[in-house]
Amino acid sequence: MNTASPNGTASPNGEALLSLRDVRVSFPGKRRRARTEVLKGIDLDVRPAETLGLVGESGSGKTTIGRAILGLVPVASGTITFGGERIDTASAARRRALSRDLQVIFQDPYTSLNPSLTIGDTLAEPLIAQGGDARGTRARIAALLDRVHLPADAADRLPREFSGGQRQRIAIARALALRPRLIVCDEPVSALDLTTQRTILDLLLEIQDDTAVAYLFISHDLSVVRAMSHRVAVIHHGLIVETGESAQVTTAPEHPYTRTLLLSAPVADVAEQRRRRERRAEASPER
Repeated sequence: MNTASPNGTASPNGEALLSLRDVRVSFPGKRRRARTEVLKGIDLDVRPAETLGLVGESGSGKTTIGRAILGLVPVASGTITFGGERIDTASAARRRALSRDLQVIFQDPYTSLNPSLTIGDTLAEPLIAQGGDARGTRARIAALLDRVHLPADAADRLPREFSGGQRQRIAIARALALRPRLIVCDEPVSALDLTTQRTILDLLLEIQDDTAVAYLFISHDLSVVRAMSHRVAVIHHGLIVETGESAQVTTAPEHPYTRTLLLSAPVADVAEQRRRRERRAEASPER
């Protein structure tokens, strides 16, 4: 994917902003079966101003990690700390306060926006919830729309009046409203066409350059993760199987599963794609 990238630059230094240690999550089994362990002892760190790419196939547990960080699923054991504060046991009130520093961008921008609210009202909600006054809120909404390259009159329109890429820009603006320190990006471009994906990824990189926000960037697409990330963590069946600098993990991976993901990336050449299929079958850790 041809887009600007932090790949090739050193990962930001310093203590971790977000840390997961031995995090385990399980869900009830169907028809009285034993609980299913989805996360099996996850260790992850995201540093300030860094993008950590989290990549894995559907069902690997990557989205569950994001939901655990956001308090949307309970953690069975282990700890999650943010800014030095343990948050996996935080109360509902504390979680609301944490929204100032910890935000999310979901996969589907349409379902993540209230269809009955104008864009201005959508962007105003977090600002008002944090005690913003009317004048300051209007100014902040205008600044947010400009930040994501949308016209000021977008504030008076409804989500259905925008394209998918524009709606994702609105979702990004909402995530930025309170000037967070970290954003969980959960497959933020997978519902978009390739051209629109590039513009949204470039926007996210531009925002990070300007604001030093950190991203946990969750995706099934290794090429997208490579374009976005300083470091990459690979998850397989609820376990982190490889972590390292983006250039190393995405070009010379050590784990067989990561090599399989690399071989799964589509290429334009039909013969090369066939060779990759054959090599993927030989390298598959499931064999």
